[in-house]
Amino acid sequence: MIDGMRTRLVALTLVAVGLVALATVGLIYLRPGPPVEPPALDFRTSFPTTTRRIEIKPGDSLVAALTREGLDARAAGEVAERLARKGAELRKLRPRDALVVTWNFRQEPIVVRYAPSSWVSFIASARPGSWEVTRAETEPRVRVEAVSGEVTRSLFEAIEAAGESPQLVLAMVDIFSSDFDFTADTRRGDRFRLLVEKRYAGDSFVNYGRILAAQYVSGGQTLSGVGFARAGDTRWAFYDREGRSLKKSFLKSPLEFSRITSGFTYARPHPILGGVRPHLAIDYAAPTGTPVRAVADAVVIAAGVDGGNGISVTLRHRSGFATMYNHLSKLAAGVRRGARVSQRDVIGYVGMTGLATGPHLDYRVSRHGQFVNPLSEKFIPGEPLAGADRTRFLEHARVSLDRLAADKPF
Repeated sequence: MIDGMRTRLVALTLVAVGLVALATVGLIYLRPGPPVEPPALDFRTSFPTTTRRIEIKPGDSLVAALTREGLDARAAGEVAERLARKGAELRKLRPRDALVVTWNFRQEPIVVRYAPSSWVSFIASARPGSWEVTRAETEPRVRVEAVSGEVTRSLFEAIEAAGESPQLVLAMVDIFSSDFDFTADTRRGDRFRLLVEKRYAGDSFVNYGRILAAQYVSGGQTLSGVGFARAGDTRWAFYDREGRSLKKSFLKSPLEFSRITSGFTYARPHPILGGVRPHLAIDYAAPTGTPVRAVADAVVIAAGVDGGNGISVTLRHRSGFATMYNHLSKLAAGVRRGARVSQRDVIGYVGMTGLATGPHLDYRVSRHGQFVNPLSEKFIPGEPLAGADRTRFLEHARVSLDRLAADKPF
């Protein structure tokens, strides 16, 4: 009897101790604490999505490209409208622009990304009943770097061999276009070096900025061009070492790139009429349709068909000069008698009209009515810097050319 009572007492004691322990645990673990937020669900990443890049075709509008990808016309129109509100220039849609659409698992468009350049991008995100657009801009990182090369076959190949883009060829040719005819005078062994701004988005090269200094060596002659802006003027122009403008009144050639097939002479066998005749022109071989530039500011005094010259343009310039461009395939828009043109304006396109055996440009220059050799004529020099501008320029040119020589010695 007594043993049974003891057993029950021990059991009750153990139960009591257990209840106390449970209460203590409850006080410890069930004590109120700071609320814990459940993780937010991003339905764009929580469920499968599909992202596709849209090919932008020539002449595409944004709405046309989006609807072709599968957006309905209303959504495409709203995306375009809201992008335009954020400053997107949708009239300038180009095939190289980046346009990407992301779809959710129900095949509904939820994000449209549009990047017209490496510096500006737009993201349109779907919201209940509408779209929200954000704009992001990337500041370019500009590095000044020296580039050099040597011509073996062509200037373009030399630039590519240096690991650079053909853009630099065109920029360098433009700098020296009044002093050097890259069509006629480029030779194997010519050397060049440039101090140029390169623009990067992060670590990725995007494009070139300004050329700060350039030198081209050919046949023992060194051409130097240094970029400079006059006080109070933001325009970037090029000058020689002494501060004389490299933009002279006449370009050396009416074509960007070509080759001379016949020079200025008073006795050349004529390929069609036979016999020996004067050829008071320079013939440039080039494919049909190659743009022909006005070599200087001028007034058009003749434009149209001119007998054996075929389709022809004659320009009157200052100081008694006139230039003539023959055998064109067609005239440029707006080129007619009495029209004014500026240096580098396209006035026509290479062809083989009139007495021509193949596509080429017959280019002539006259002074006071007398034909002269375009390759040897000394045209009007460029305007020099003066006063404080010249003083600043001379120091700037010295520093720039010294750095170029140190970075890329010939």
